Amino acid sequence: MARLPKPVTRLPVRLDPRPPALRIHHILVPALLGALAVAGFAPLGAWPLTLLSLAVLFGWLADAPARTAFLAGWSYGLGLFLTGVSWIFISLSTYGGLPAIPAALATLVFCAFIALYPGLALMLASWLTPAGRARTTLALPAAWALLEWVRGWFLTGFPWLALGYSQVPDSPLAGFAPVLGVYGVGLVLALVAGLFASRRPNLITLGVLFLVAGHGLQRLDWTRPAGAPVSVALIQGNVSQEMKFRPEKIVQAMADYARRVEASAARLVILPETAVPLLRSNVPAGYLERLTEHRRQAGGDLLLGLAEDTAAGDYYNAVLSLGVSGEGQYRKHHLVPFSEFVPFGFRWLVDRLIMPLGDFSRGAADQAAIAAAGERLAVNVCYEDAFGEERVHAARQATLLVNVSNDAWFGRSLSPRQHLQIGAMRSLEAGRWQLRANNTGITAILDEKGRVRAELPAFTQGTLTGLAQGHSGLTPFLRWGNLPALAIILLLLSAACLPAKNRVRP
Repeated sequence: MARLPKPVTRLPVRLDPRPPALRIHHILVPALLGALAVAGFAPLGAWPLTLLSLAVLFGWLADAPARTAFLAGWSYGLGLFLTGVSWIFISLSTYGGLPAIPAALATLVFCAFIALYPGLALMLASWLTPAGRARTTLALPAAWALLEWVRGWFLTGFPWLALGYSQVPDSPLAGFAPVLGVYGVGLVLALVAGLFASRRPNLITLGVLFLVAGHGLQRLDWTRPAGAPVSVALIQGNVSQEMKFRPEKIVQAMADYARRVEASAARLVILPETAVPLLRSNVPAGYLERLTEHRRQAGGDLLLGLAEDTAAGDYYNAVLSLGVSGEGQYRKHHLVPFSEFVPFGFRWLVDRLIMPLGDFSRGAADQAAIAAAGERLAVNVCYEDAFGEERVHAARQATLLVNVSNDAWFGRSLSPRQHLQIGAMRSLEAGRWQLRANNTGITAILDEKGRVRAELPAFTQGTLTGLAQGHSGLTPFLRWGNLPALAIILLLLSAACLPAKNRVRP
């Protein structure tokens, strides 16, 4: 009789249900990649480095479990935001009056929170799809773009450093901006990064074709000139934030602005945000009338930033137009948390900050373009510039875009140049020239391709004069906003989730 084999008492391979241990490089490497991505944004503008950093990250996560993907995405975001928006510390400490240690902790907590978005994006992609090319080339790019869009509106939104901004105006991918907007540019950037990360020649070639297509789109003129160019004068007062609200400085700054306005023969003169740092009811008698009369005699108009109060007790961060075209008005709609309105439960923090003219009322969401100097002006104020989809209605009607700002809050940091780059994206999306009057800079004139035609050096007083060409017509982005980009994101995620046998292989 044959002998039966002995029962197996030990498996030849140890089965361990626990996921692999997380290592320090799971945090450090992505954080360094995130910091590297900042080089693609202004002022350096080395856009290939942002693409490279994302490609390395995606390639590293091709077969990572969901929790590793989350940690890597969060670490990448932490490196990106701690490096790229370090100016938050300056605004809280130097100008907000918060002691250095609490200001540093607040900046760290904020960046750690915002970094959750890329963490959740990469975790979602890893959870939805198995390891492989579909994750790298479809799921990771689409999930990244989806969570960037969510970051742009959830809890009032913080779209700063959306990766699409790193591609304007010099990258070939900037050609996608008039078609898909900033989140669409970020999506294409992530797709190219995913294709490069695949390390397959045919897919890398496809990524190169996206760059070639973007270059071709840059050559298209989506809008057309409307009328003759208009002469403009943009005044940069360079009033430091620590001096801005001192009574003697208010008198001096208002006198200087009036003198510069009256010295200009331009048809359109623009002053920065809260150039007059007073409630309208407190403006000295005759001051606004004096400026209005001068502009009428010159046959032109003036845009002036001030705080407008009403009989009902509300007050707004507003822009008034005064002059030959009559009085117009824009009231800021998208307010800045903590400095322009107080989020629920944070009154204690705001009370510790030095934030004059805080807690504004919110202007209407659908305000029309302002008629002035023979043009139609789509106006936004400072931080609103980062929310391009919110002023699409006005931009459709407009011939020129206008941004008035006060970036003195952020000192000599990355912020002013990043803000100008955001403005370049808005011009590209709308196919419109843009006039940017900023208290401490950067005051600039941009064309419809997002190129700076003229600018003043930051932290100097001066008047920037030039000609601005109005444009009419609608880009695809002005017609449809973010809908095409969101539709593509959902299609890519759906394709990534298909069973492998049903998926079309590139």
